[in-house]
Amino acid sequence: MSGKVFLAGAAGAVGAALTPLLVESGYEVYGTTRRLERMDAIRAAGARPVLVDIFDRERLANAIDCIAPMIVVHQLTDLPPGLDPTRMSDAVSRNARIRGEGTANLVSAALAAGCECVVAQSIAWAYAAGAKPYTESQPLDLGSEGARAVTVVGVAALERWVLGVNETGGVGTVLRYGNLYGPGTGRDTPQGASPLHVEAAAWAALLAVQHMKGGAFNVAEDEAEVTSEKAKREFGWLPDMRLPAQAAQ
Repeated sequence: MSGKVFLAGAAGAVGAALTPLLVESGYEVYGTTRRLERMDAIRAAGARPVLVDIFDRERLANAIDCIAPMIVVHQLTDLPPGLDPTRMSDAVSRNARIRGEGTANLVSAALAAGCECVVAQSIAWAYAAGAKPYTESQPLDLGSEGARAVTVVGVAALERWVLGVNETGGVGTVLRYGNLYGPGTGRDTPQGASPLHVEAAAWAALLAVQHMKGGAFNVAEDEAEVTSEKAKREFGWLPDMRLPAQAAQ
């Protein structure tokens, strides 16, 4: 396959793994970062770096309009190095802003530029308590309180924007990732109720781009708190997928 992909968050943990997969699959990748020092790494991975902040709505819209991508992929987060627990409380609010305001800016710009498909990173641990394993049809925990409420409200906003693309004649896909581990995540081994290797997460995003099927999809390892059978069935995704050796270097 081929076509232009606008990858928001190309320098992040999932973005860094996803870029070479997209390039190897024949896509022309434009990868964003807000940090000048990360542009060389994006370029080295085979993408064209785009220096832009998701909250700079006008500059973001201009960039997407000029590039005119077929697909926009949202892999933006704002987490401290090594998931430093002393800094995670601030990260919760920053991530919620990215998921709400940032996603609104990104999706609005994508639709204005005629983008056909938006694929975005969500999370698999925002479900309301209920029967397990959780499926994509179960509701989010919008009745939660405290820091969890901040997270879930941000997730709900992101998913409304992305899934709303399906109502415009396009394709909006939400990938509800499990608890990431592996290179760039700050975790070397599986953790949490629904672990997911970062390279398997990248593969899920590539497959979502290739298959262009709208909706929400859980993406986590087997025996997790959620079931990923829908992603396996619709995308052919498997939790043991990893980068080819040359891409992982």
